[in-house]
Amino acid sequence: MRKLIYSAATSLDGYIAAADGAIDWLHFSKDVQTELAAFWPTIDAVLLGRHTYEAAAGAVGAGGGMQTFVFSRTLKQLAAPGAELVHEDAGDFVRALKQRPGKSIWLMGGGALACSLFAAGVIDEVHMNVHPVMLGSGVPFFRDAGKRTKLRLESARTIDGGCVIARYAVRAGKRDTAPGI
Repeated sequence: MRKLIYSAATSLDGYIAAADGAIDWLHFSKDVQTELAAFWPTIDAVLLGRHTYEAAAGAVGAGGGMQTFVFSRTLKQLAAPGAELVHEDAGDFVRALKQRPGKSIWLMGGGALACSLFAAGVIDEVHMNVHPVMLGSGVPFFRDAGKRTKLRLESARTIDGGCVIARYAVRAGKRDTAPGI
């Protein structure tokens, strides 16, 4: 079965974008390019929420054989070709997508979409590029999914610019609402 990987850059205080949507604080470096170059061949599908899709102008995954799915309850059509608009329940859609043959699936940014997919229990890994900046407010990397999700650290290392790349696996069977778990 395919894996769903929630991956994004985040500020130290847990935001994937500033309150005004700005991402000018992101540090791009040769290390980041190397990380992305290693990551891209492992995926063949990208999931985006409406806000992330609009911020990316529909460019991510629209070519090169990458399946792109945009989740929205309000959009009627997509401005850019090469992506599929999804109106159905995100958890049900991802469960079915994970059953299809293919590589891993990337949930790109999208704190609201990630929240619904954590609640549905379909996220398998979390990859974070933690930047040494505190934004004070903005779009959170994690939102309240209504339950506790245990993770296991798979790897962590520093990269250029003082960033930390951390990869976590969602511990199977450890998604629950019970206190003290």
